[in-house]
Amino acid sequence: MTEHYYQPDIECASREQIKKWQSERLVKQVRHVYEHVPYYRKMMEEKQVTPDDIQSVEDLHKLPFITKDDLRDAYPYGLLAKPLKDCVRIQSTSGTTGRRVVAFYTQHDLDLWDDCCARAIMAAGGTNEDVVHVCYGYGLFTGGPGLNGGSHKVGSLTLPMSSGNTDRQIQFMCDLGSTILCCTPSYAAYLGESINERGLKDQIKLKAGIFGAEAWTEEMRRDIEKSLGIKAYDIYGLTEISGPGVAFECSEQTGMHINEDHFIAEIIDPNTGEVLPEGEKGELVFTSITKEAFPLLRYRTRDICVLSREKCSCGRTHVKMSKPMGRSDDMLIVKGVNVFPSQIETVLLNKGYAANYQIIVDRVNNSDTIEVQVEMTPEMFSDSLGRMEEREKELVGALKAMLGIYAKVKLVAPKSIERSEGKAKRVVDKRHLY
Repeated sequence: MTEHYYQPDIECASREQIKKWQSERLVKQVRHVYEHVPYYRKMMEEKQVTPDDIQSVEDLHKLPFITKDDLRDAYPYGLLAKPLKDCVRIQSTSGTTGRRVVAFYTQHDLDLWDDCCARAIMAAGGTNEDVVHVCYGYGLFTGGPGLNGGSHKVGSLTLPMSSGNTDRQIQFMCDLGSTILCCTPSYAAYLGESINERGLKDQIKLKAGIFGAEAWTEEMRRDIEKSLGIKAYDIYGLTEISGPGVAFECSEQTGMHINEDHFIAEIIDPNTGEVLPEGEKGELVFTSITKEAFPLLRYRTRDICVLSREKCSCGRTHVKMSKPMGRSDDMLIVKGVNVFPSQIETVLLNKGYAANYQIIVDRVNNSDTIEVQVEMTPEMFSDSLGRMEEREKELVGALKAMLGIYAKVKLVAPKSIERSEGKAKRVVDKRHLY
């Protein structure tokens, strides 16, 4: 594959130049928030840090962390760093608990965000000759607007489909010749399933997909690529920092390049806050150094991953982050064991099951229980009852080997688990621990 770059001078800049950009922009950003955001100034004063203490990126560790709880506490305008009259857009997280987190954008912020998403599209092979089919949600959710803006910057024909109405999605793919699909991986899997059921795969011209907003495994990637006949690329982002496009995969697909001219990434020990060396697994922390309206310094994402600065064959020099391996805050703790849904998904896909499952955690007589409901394929569903029981036992053994604890397995009929056109609801925790 020929490598495409949206901003080659930036994406392939030397490490020295990237560090220079980061240091200059960090110093400016810290002074800006200290002078214009009382919430930040108070946090820095409590840690006895002033802008004069931050002279380069090497001083980043001196700054306090900020968390989603802080964002909720400061809702709605407490972290705004520009006058409201200078802001042109508000986006919001898709969370359903507590206060929502809102993020503000100036026109300059939107332009830079579009640039980041344009880099992602071109890294996936996109050009101005492509038809980019965006079925992330629009509205307050950042997925649709981000990829929409990036597609415009590339010069591609953009289909702003938004989520839902699968029949219409497939019709437009066939009629208009969509070549790049942008949506959640769970919806991509559902689209592939639906397209193949209708016998329409030969009418689909998709060549690539850009999928994010939820966790997915390499096994799920392979299933999607086979189902849709595409190359599937990962994209990472979060509303608090900007939205999709914070990091993206290139053709090498060995991690996602972080746009380091806009974001400084750190990996910390989630328990102590200590910065960890490159290559060690820990919690991802971001500092936005070009955002005007809603800049965040040392924002704890709660995503667990690894950073790597190994040379990439694509020519890009920006640090790569691994696919998130879980969350430090919403991982399941069952019988004292840390359990990530991605571990369970890996087992299921390796055993030939589709990525349609639900994890149900409960507490009975003060003891945690975990049940994994797994959809069978139509072929499995036609097996004898005895063979189904054997399959359940096989999965119980494989899950115990992966997790270290017993998990009950319940095989269910095809299509009996509710499909999602947004983020799939993988976990039902009935313990009400928080």
